[in-house]
Amino acid sequence: MKSFINDDFLLGNKTAEKLYHKYSENQPIIDFHCHLSPAMIAEDRQFNNLTQAWLEGDHYKWHAMRTNGINEAYCTGNASDPEKFKMWAETVPATVGNPLYHWTHLELARYFNIYELLSPSTATGIYDKASALLQTKEFSTRSLIRKMKAEVICTTDDPTDNLEHHIKLKASFEKTVLPTFRPDNIVKTENPEKFRAYILKLEQASGFEIRNFEALIEAVDSRHMFFHETGGRLSDHGLDRFYFATFTASEIDKILKKLLKGDSISCMEAEKYKTAAMLELCKMNHKRGWTQQFHVGAMRNNNARMFRQMGPDTGWDSIGVSQDALKMSKFLSELDNTEQLAKTILYNLNPADNEMMITMAGNFNDGSSAVKIQYGPAWWFLDQKSGMEKHLKDVAALGLLRRFIGMVTDSRSFLSYPRHEYFRRLVCNFVGEEVEKGLIPDEEELLKPLIEGISYRNAKEYFGFNK
Repeated sequence: MKSFINDDFLLGNKTAEKLYHKYSENQPIIDFHCHLSPAMIAEDRQFNNLTQAWLEGDHYKWHAMRTNGINEAYCTGNASDPEKFKMWAETVPATVGNPLYHWTHLELARYFNIYELLSPSTATGIYDKASALLQTKEFSTRSLIRKMKAEVICTTDDPTDNLEHHIKLKASFEKTVLPTFRPDNIVKTENPEKFRAYILKLEQASGFEIRNFEALIEAVDSRHMFFHETGGRLSDHGLDRFYFATFTASEIDKILKKLLKGDSISCMEAEKYKTAAMLELCKMNHKRGWTQQFHVGAMRNNNARMFRQMGPDTGWDSIGVSQDALKMSKFLSELDNTEQLAKTILYNLNPADNEMMITMAGNFNDGSSAVKIQYGPAWWFLDQKSGMEKHLKDVAALGLLRRFIGMVTDSRSFLSYPRHEYFRRLVCNFVGEEVEKGLIPDEEELLKPLIEGISYRNAKEYFGFNK
């Protein structure tokens, strides 16, 4: 019987099969946004079992397990690793139709050569076989990266990080692992005490005494320069939305001083401060020739009780409200007015905003590079079959599909790289369907650069990783 994961998985027509196997399948991976641990790569961590490699830190799986009625002890609690895996195996059959079902079986196949369907009846055998392999040198973190032909990995790092692991990797690992500057904590003003604690941490990392806005920006800029010297060329901003309000320099100083004293600020004061800080951060990105990424549209930490107990990034997030197009326009235009708008990738979590954001990006492309302002990959809740198919359709209709920079894992798991294969198969199926309908010519000179570009080459060229 033909296995579920087979050569033509997700490829629904002959043209799709040809496009994938000829132009996409063997391309390397550029993972320009992920949350992999640079420490684990530097240490070349060896996982003891499949639970450690597959379930640690994976809030996608925890979210599904909770929905399936699994007690928290088996997600983030103190249950044993075999017990946690057993509960995941009980959940997998319930994920049919969810990308987790596809990802689970792609990952078992590509890493461990396991083609059985994961269920309670197969759990023990799969767990034992994969865990035994993970304990061999061929399945250390670096070996897993090599196995999936990941060429470039961009991690997500706080400005206060000393980047010791990235520095070590530059000298000890043949793959390119770059830090990404994520300064979100300087715009998190909702909790003044946490804000003050972070500013103290930033002072210690930068050597600057921060008593006003100018000093804050100098401190952040010094860390930005440090990242640049260590090889960083990307920033990332995980915002609920774009901010914009007019302000004066004296207003921002007064607002910051209130925060530094531990005082709360008004909604309008927060909007002004966040606008000012984000504009300065974006000017740094432009000054050093970086690419900036905006992840917007998530509504994070909805369950207040569980957030208090467990903290962020533990699976209590959802799709947020639509973006304010006017504020997005004014923010980007403010930077463009002074010719300080860097290359920008817009990631959107609310599919209702697809068309708005693709057309918004087009407003600020100035011919200086191909698609300077990109509509980024389908992200988080949208990086599944229907989400990516809509994404491709919208980019093709309102942007330039030929210039699309492809996929990211956005993952904390070293077993997530088959998500790139999943994306590539869906791209080839989408284009193949259009070819067979007579809507795209069946010409190699048109299709080859289209598929190779989206799979790999566009990202390599856009970020300058080929230089």
